[in-house]
Amino acid sequence: MASQSYLKEFTKGILKENPTLVGLLGMCPTLAVTTQAANGLGMGLATTFVLVGSNLVISLLRKVIPPTVKLPCYIVIIAGFVTIIEFLMHGFVPSLYDALGTFLSLITVNCIILGRAEMFACKNKVLPSVLDGLGMGLGFTLALFTMGSIREIFGAGAWMGLSLPDAFPTMSIFTMPAGGFFVLGIVIAVVSILTKKKAPAAVGCAGCPNASACSGACGKPEEKEA
Repeated sequence: MASQSYLKEFTKGILKENPTLVGLLGMCPTLAVTTQAANGLGMGLATTFVLVGSNLVISLLRKVIPPTVKLPCYIVIIAGFVTIIEFLMHGFVPSLYDALGTFLSLITVNCIILGRAEMFACKNKVLPSVLDGLGMGLGFTLALFTMGSIREIFGAGAWMGLSLPDAFPTMSIFTMPAGGFFVLGIVIAVVSILTKKKAPAAVGCAGCPNASACSGACGKPEEKEA
């Protein structure tokens, strides 16, 4: 696989195939933990760690895991990495561990991770699988961090623990579930506009294999019947 292909595998999940903003996956943690930017960043990085680790192991074992029990095997592998990240966060950032709560353990059944394991890691070699997991994880992190920043700034008048000037207007609805849905819809709309594909250019007679048979008649506007 050429270097451009590796770059494509890495960048596709950041915006073009963003698992949250385009694929609409992982909605529970997206809406639940994004009341603060730090929580969104922490959840995103934890999920990225699990994505990269599980994709790596599943790719290495793709020819060993029997198809009949692949889903239970995937869950065991993912749960192992979730346990590791839980121990690390509990030991080094206990405040973030407490803030994320149950949603940290629920990374095990996050449909983004299971989806990449089933759709990509079990069918590709190690390096592309790692890049795929890293790109999808960073895309997920970017989505959560963006939403968390918007909701914290407009809802609490702060960002990453830093208070904004008192003159900055705030609306408590942004910290509520309704505000989460509203911000998610706005961000999805912006990403949809940014990733909108241009209409394909019209194909002329020169590129048509049947051009000699119709003498260019198919390219002419139809004459109206009298």
